[in-house]
Amino acid sequence: ALVASGGAPRASIYMGKQDHDTAEKILGGCFALQICISTVLTAVLLLWSRGLLLAFGASENTIGYAADYMRIYAVGTVFVQMTLGLNAFITAQGFAQIGMRTVLIGAVSNIVLDPLFIFALGMGVKGAALATIISQCLSCVWVLRFLTGPKTMLRLKKENIRIAPALVLPCVALGSAT
Repeated sequence: ALVASGGAPRASIYMGKQDHDTAEKILGGCFALQICISTVLTAVLLLWSRGLLLAFGASENTIGYAADYMRIYAVGTVFVQMTLGLNAFITAQGFAQIGMRTVLIGAVSNIVLDPLFIFALGMGVKGAALATIISQCLSCVWVLRFLTGPKTMLRLKKENIRIAPALVLPCVALGSAT
């Protein structure tokens, strides 16, 4: 939310000014920043998951389940971040139905995979976590395919995937309100 709720409106502003090059640089910079944040967040969740879970209300009765879920879920943090963050750029371009499909892909695949992993494969809470990250991975692939495909107005390009502070910091400032 920090990156997307600031980056997508700023990209829209530049699109309104007919400056698609800067808008695409904002998209690329926000993508790179989300990768960095995801990496840090994954490390934090893996290193301090038990303490964080206890601080947020897990009890001694539930900490084992919560920690099992968190260890697997943390590995998929990048998919969650990319899906949520980049989907805002899809919606900002006026592709609300595509954005809705992103959410549906994740939700429906999670609904299908949960019982398969939890019950059929006997994985329990670990299966629920795995189903969640696989579902988010599918949504992430959908978002990336759209943003690199022919229908998008803003294209995620390799040459724009870098953190340019002059473009990204105002996005973070705007997104911090959210």
